[in-house]
Amino acid sequence: MSDKPVRVRFAPSPTGPLHMGGVRTALYNYLFAKKHNGTFIIRIEDTDQARFVSGAQDYIMDALKWCGIEPTEGPGIGGDFGPYVQSERQHLYRPFADELIHSEKAYYAFDTSEELDAVREQAKKMGMPNWQYNSVSRTTMKNSLTLPQDQVEELLANNTPFVIRMKMPRNQDVRFEDIIRGWVVVNTNNLDDKVLFKSDGMPTYHLANIVDDHLMEISHVIRGEEWLPSAPLHVLLYEAFGWERPQFAHLPLLLRPDGNGKLSKRDGDRLGFPVFPTNWVAADGELYSGYREKGYFPEAFINMLAFLGWNPGTTKEIFSLEELTEAFTLDRVSKSGAKFDPEKTKWFQQNYLRDTSDTKLAESIAKEINSNLPIEKLIQICHLMKERATFVRDIAVEGIYLFEAPEAYDEQTVSKKWKDGTKELMEHWLQELETLDAFTALNIEERFKLFLEKTGLGIGAVLPLFRLLITGTGAGPSMFEIGEFLGKEECLSRMNQGITAVETLKK
Repeated sequence: MSDKPVRVRFAPSPTGPLHMGGVRTALYNYLFAKKHNGTFIIRIEDTDQARFVSGAQDYIMDALKWCGIEPTEGPGIGGDFGPYVQSERQHLYRPFADELIHSEKAYYAFDTSEELDAVREQAKKMGMPNWQYNSVSRTTMKNSLTLPQDQVEELLANNTPFVIRMKMPRNQDVRFEDIIRGWVVVNTNNLDDKVLFKSDGMPTYHLANIVDDHLMEISHVIRGEEWLPSAPLHVLLYEAFGWERPQFAHLPLLLRPDGNGKLSKRDGDRLGFPVFPTNWVAADGELYSGYREKGYFPEAFINMLAFLGWNPGTTKEIFSLEELTEAFTLDRVSKSGAKFDPEKTKWFQQNYLRDTSDTKLAESIAKEINSNLPIEKLIQICHLMKERATFVRDIAVEGIYLFEAPEAYDEQTVSKKWKDGTKELMEHWLQELETLDAFTALNIEERFKLFLEKTGLGIGAVLPLFRLLITGTGAGPSMFEIGEFLGKEECLSRMNQGITAVETLKK
């Protein structure tokens, strides 16, 4: 760590919804900033106007807010280094592009898109499918390095469309140290002359990114592995301007559950799980599901994301955001891709749900369902059901029998357990329950044990049938607690109703 104040940024492009990989990048930046008492910035990089998607910026900000990743500076938040949307900074970039021209680190290129397409097509015919505009090919193209100076000035005076390209040096090793990956060395012969400034008057990502990081005094650039191939160019740009560059840390890719390739935006609902933090409705009306609307707690989502590429070096897995901040270090981020496991994501959700108070869960359920039950009853339901639930809605769905008598009975239990003589056995157990005065879980359990002793039967011969008649299901929480919750009158009524219904089914 240098002595510079820690200032990091998450810089998404508003070209669509924020992928969970982007959320993880934002999270790691946030954790790093908080760990070092630094500043976490959101910067919207919308220089690619052709791919701009209306509503995407608002989506990004709303999604991060739901996740609890709150920026120190950014759009709608303010700060001393704004504006924080690149299109609002457009006037800043051209002077820096001109500076590169004057220092002969960049040049004007007047080639039209049609001319470039023709060159690429010709290269394909010659067995060169990956033609690049580089230190070799630029000598045959229409640019300020090949044209006479007076012709260049004439083209500029006539407002002939042009781009500004980086003049990549030949056969030079670019070296930089990545916090996660160690030393990276790339020879410039493998790099092309990237466009820095476009004919529409907007900078490309490469120039705007470097200029903004410098002007915003960014100390560490923590971003996805997909930007690693661009890092040598960025290093050269810092050198061309004579600026101190930030430290780089390139995060591993998120992989599909089978480990076969990067987890993409298109993998979402196709594979049966969300890849976005919140729902996104595309321009064509298609809905892409999000973790929020699926019922995940933001804390569980964030906890899961933190472990996709990082580990604390201990066996502990459940971390609050504050605990993640305390534990997080970049040196424990993996170089290799992190395989996404949707079942592990559910495991995190289950753990957070179980740690949530019954009262808080009851308040959530009360907002989702129409029920006349008082909050005290909902709290009891949550206590009974949350150990078996993954999402809040599961408590009401899986525990529907706590709200109303069953209308159907588990076919497998009926088939396996309801035999000749079962009707009489359940009527006998019903009579035992009728004699109970205090209908508590403890009293029901004690009477049940006595009933087993009296009949000589095992638990498996009676308890599943008791559950079937009361709940209609084959599994669930303690039947004795369920009995106390429903009360004596309701339990006896359900048993009478259930015996008749199941006997009818068996005929």
